[in-house]
Amino acid sequence: MTTPNDRQRELIESTDGLYLVDAGAGTGKTFTVTRRYAEIIDQEDVEPEDVLMITFTRNAATEMKDRVVSYCDYGMRSLRDAPIQTFHSLCHDILTEHGFDAPTHLGIDDAITDSTRLLENETIEAEYFQEFIAQFSDDHPEYDDLFRCLSDPTELLGLLTNLASKGIFPTADGWYRNSKPHLEGDWEAFREAFEEVNEPRNEGSKQSVLRSKLNGYGDNKCYLPEAPDKDELRGPRGSKSVPEEVAERAFFEDREQLTAFVHDVYIEYLEFVLRRNYLNFSFLQLFAFVLLCEDDEVRNSLEFEYVMIDEFQDSSEIQFKLALLLAGTDNICVVGDWKQSIYSFQYAAIENITRFEDRLDRFASDLNDETTRVEFPLEPVTRIELEQNYRSTQRILDFAEEALVVPGNDKESLDRESIRDRIVSLFSNTTHEHSRIEGFLHEDEHEAVLTKIQRIVGNNEYAIEEDGELRPPEYGDIAVLTRTRDYGRDLLSAADERALPIAYEGGIEIFRTDQAKLLLAWLRILESDADRGWAVVLERAGYTLDETDHILEHETYPDEMIAFRTGLETCETAGTIARRVFDRYGYDDSTADALLTSIQSVHGETTMTLGDLSRFIAKGIESGATEEVHAAAGANSVTVQTIHSVKGLEHPIVILANMNDGKFPSTGGHGSTISYSELTGLRQKKCYAEAHGVPHIYDNWRTDVLRYCQPMEHDEERRLLYVAMTRAKDHLLFAAGEEPNTFLEELPVDVETLEPEFEPADEPETIQSRLSVSIPEPDGPEGYSPHSLMDDEVYADVTDGRGIDFGSSVHDFAERYALGEDVEPEFDDEYNVKALLDSLKGELLAEEPVYLPLETDDGRITFSGIIDLVHVLPDRVEIIDYKTDRGRHAHEEYQTQLSVYYHALDDWFDDREVTASVYYTAVDEQITVNPRSKVELLARREVVV
Repeated sequence: MTTPNDRQRELIESTDGLYLVDAGAGTGKTFTVTRRYAEIIDQEDVEPEDVLMITFTRNAATEMKDRVVSYCDYGMRSLRDAPIQTFHSLCHDILTEHGFDAPTHLGIDDAITDSTRLLENETIEAEYFQEFIAQFSDDHPEYDDLFRCLSDPTELLGLLTNLASKGIFPTADGWYRNSKPHLEGDWEAFREAFEEVNEPRNEGSKQSVLRSKLNGYGDNKCYLPEAPDKDELRGPRGSKSVPEEVAERAFFEDREQLTAFVHDVYIEYLEFVLRRNYLNFSFLQLFAFVLLCEDDEVRNSLEFEYVMIDEFQDSSEIQFKLALLLAGTDNICVVGDWKQSIYSFQYAAIENITRFEDRLDRFASDLNDETTRVEFPLEPVTRIELEQNYRSTQRILDFAEEALVVPGNDKESLDRESIRDRIVSLFSNTTHEHSRIEGFLHEDEHEAVLTKIQRIVGNNEYAIEEDGELRPPEYGDIAVLTRTRDYGRDLLSAADERALPIAYEGGIEIFRTDQAKLLLAWLRILESDADRGWAVVLERAGYTLDETDHILEHETYPDEMIAFRTGLETCETAGTIARRVFDRYGYDDSTADALLTSIQSVHGETTMTLGDLSRFIAKGIESGATEEVHAAAGANSVTVQTIHSVKGLEHPIVILANMNDGKFPSTGGHGSTISYSELTGLRQKKCYAEAHGVPHIYDNWRTDVLRYCQPMEHDEERRLLYVAMTRAKDHLLFAAGEEPNTFLEELPVDVETLEPEFEPADEPETIQSRLSVSIPEPDGPEGYSPHSLMDDEVYADVTDGRGIDFGSSVHDFAERYALGEDVEPEFDDEYNVKALLDSLKGELLAEEPVYLPLETDDGRITFSGIIDLVHVLPDRVEIIDYKTDRGRHAHEEYQTQLSVYYHALDDWFDDREVTASVYYTAVDEQITVNPRSKVELLARREVVV
């Protein structure tokens, strides 16, 4: 696309004022907004730093900069620091420059420093949160009854993240600004929803949806004695609707203790993360928002003359408000498509687009409640609709609209006319109208999909358009899209068996791989849960169930497995154990590399023992923690992706697979024990009580009724369906197994039974590469542990090591003794440590966290670690690091580790001499280390990382 159409040109040339842009799928949105950006900065009195351009991903921001360069007089060097970025990177920049005291506005004494890390790994944060919540529960016995109701207290982390996305923050002694009323819910809005779902159907002849739903009230539930019974809620026999007073009775309940509990968890976790010197994405935005609200000078200095936000359907409430605070004028343009909003699990608020004017007024009013922060006029808002589609045929575009009005199940009722009124129909500019839209099913769906792929390739009935001409399709023209990851991986395995070229792209549940399960098995063998570990290892080795039972009963493990276990017991780092396990089973692929990186990261950033590490991996298996996968399998391979990962992409032929009941729409779960929604506020699904003198965890009848009162919707699942359909350029197919979902049954498409007849495939002209897993780069400074500079291979030949748990035990004793706790040594190493500590005359700082920021050509990076002991004297500072090694095989690697610590403290204690030494506990020997320079550390990073 080189010449804008009329609607695009209107947007490009409309640089001043408030604009809401409906940019449908394939309408050239990126082309248009980057041309508009170039038009703005080409104005005589406007510089790139005057224009804020926000988009959803880092890759999109990079692409936008590349495109802008081709449209204006600025080069990439000039735009390098231009504010074309994500909300997260913007907030990081704001806090790095101005945020030192931001926590004080919430009554928190801690600060945000240059070395504060952005923690992106959710699995690692879950470990931190588990550590926090364990301490919190010990410190707050008044909340014991609430904790009894939580099967997994770490679910509270999701609650805090949700509240932060809505702009609900705690302070040390209450709630920030007008946050607290939001926790109570919106009674008026709820009453409207109640009345809608309680309206009798069929002109009053059929009972309401609510009364029908309440027929299941109390099933498999245990309520407190004062809970009303079903008949009381549903009303007298013959009633068509539920009594009106049920709404008020269900909505209003005493939630003071629940609110106090959430407040205390929230504020104390904020204090915890600041002490640990990290922030997650939500807290990054939280503190940036608070800073901009409270510091007029900072806010005024940061205001932009123009603000443009791409993918606005993916923004949250707090991000909308951040945009208003950063806008110095009414030159605001938001671009998006409500039909493609599919990230509510990341707190995207579709209402930011569908109710833009209303939210603009309400949020500005909220921000201006006690002082003026938003000064520009809020009207008029000009709406521009991009309707020309440059991707799909008209038949596919028209058919895709059906996705937005199909019910998710046979009980869902939709106002189709209202939905269609909101849809901006798209018009295709393709040369040919040749699309096939069809469905097929078979009980062995994977085989059916592979058969269909084989029938499509080279078949002119599925010809694709290229440069205005039609040609036969190849493997690389086909994409299989799925709602769930597991389907894609299973299809990949089936294709591998038949040498059919397929590449999987998207999130891989890294802890559910064979690599992770075998590593977990050997870790269990090394600790107390050996039987569970041996069972997995023996099964992998080919032993039958009976043989495994016999071996476990008599402990007659194979000699070579015993020898391997003995070798693992000598390993002194988690990375070495993992490498040896992966080597044993021949895992040298990038999945193993990503798993190793994750394990080394969590082990380096926390104080985990070997048992803790086992539980960490087991929890990762349970939760399905993911890493992104990029499988560039050559130019002629079928692509398999999840629908979430395909947004923004296009494929000539799309097969939307796994259209099965219970898979799509997703059945989902029943939610957390404690949850929040704007409609009903903070709610508790379970409660602990001693009714009838018997302690029990009861269900909360009010929460159940509130759930029934809200319309049953599959709106986001329909939008996922729409996104999947609109990826197709030429042809669109649907595949299902034995139980097709309601979507497929309701869509106007013919579905045939396809008998799998897979023929041996000809060798394709492609190179099938392996899965490659990329560790996402963080916004802002990159974070490293000193261990990331060390080469674990130095431990490979160690045979007399005493293992990780022994080292952890010695370190634990050393920390507790240095802190003055009443502990007695048990081993020679601990007696040696005690003698060393007794000999030190200065102040002892145990387990001291340190951070070393360094500047590189690519930006700032930060090394963070924990020093075992800092000995502070009037004239010098001593770094002492305990090592339980019996040999000196790793001493040079320790020199690198302690060099990081040295430079961190040398910058800190600029008035005293700093020294660093390794204390070998086994032999009571302290060896001074000559630190490497910062230049050497950066050079070593380039070699190791």
